[in-house]
Amino acid sequence: MSDYREYETLLTEKKDGYIIVKTNRPEALNALNADMLRDIADVFTAIARDDEVNAVILTGEGRAFVAGADIAQMSRLSAVEGRAFMKKGQAAFQLIEDLEKPVIAAVNGFALGGGLELAMACDIRFASDKAKFGQPEVGLGIIPGFGGTQRLARLVGKGMAKYLIYSGGTIGAEEALSIGLVEKVYPADELIDRAVAFVDKVLKNAPLAIRMAKVAINTGSEADLRTAVAFEAEAMSTAFGSEDRVEGMTAFLEKRPPDFKCR
Repeated sequence: MSDYREYETLLTEKKDGYIIVKTNRPEALNALNADMLRDIADVFTAIARDDEVNAVILTGEGRAFVAGADIAQMSRLSAVEGRAFMKKGQAAFQLIEDLEKPVIAAVNGFALGGGLELAMACDIRFASDKAKFGQPEVGLGIIPGFGGTQRLARLVGKGMAKYLIYSGGTIGAEEALSIGLVEKVYPADELIDRAVAFVDKVLKNAPLAIRMAKVAINTGSEADLRTAVAFEAEAMSTAFGSEDRVEGMTAFLEKRPPDFKCR
């Protein structure tokens, strides 16, 4: 079990089997500054160590998920300092992608610039019908620097990624759904409940199997098919050798709910 400290820019609420992490700079539309990047890295490091947490819901306080990076802070950085800031953001978001537990982004409002990049580091994106998405960096004389040029192209294809980044414009939730940027769109007042309901479904399944599936998908998507399916076989073998595989198949044959143990 890991303890969660009081974060300057985040709120955490630990539930039975999962945790809700909420960005919390509503006065700045939850803009990403150095303190928030540090807090994101810290909380996801703690989550990775916490055997009582098997899923994460990431959302925002107020009207925004994250409305972008903190431009007031960025405007004072030199080129060297700007690069260090980008690397800090990339490292924090990589912790989310590499976490061997599902992370669901519940995008409650603006997800612009670094906010969209944060959402794209998550496994699955649920959006409020009021959410707005975009990568407006070129209007500031820069480009996405927290992984946006790479994750966006992988999610929606190179052409659509270039369209969104070159234009610097924003799109609504339904258009984001139509291009595959988000998986589901819900009324704003249902968003968190829907995310929780999905997590409840996930938590009924074998945690080790979920972890192996995430690792196999993430690793395989960056490899050629032959290498990817070979890795899948190894991940499957890990799951197949677990107590949960025995329990899951036994429960199926006995027509009862499984009682999974592996964490």
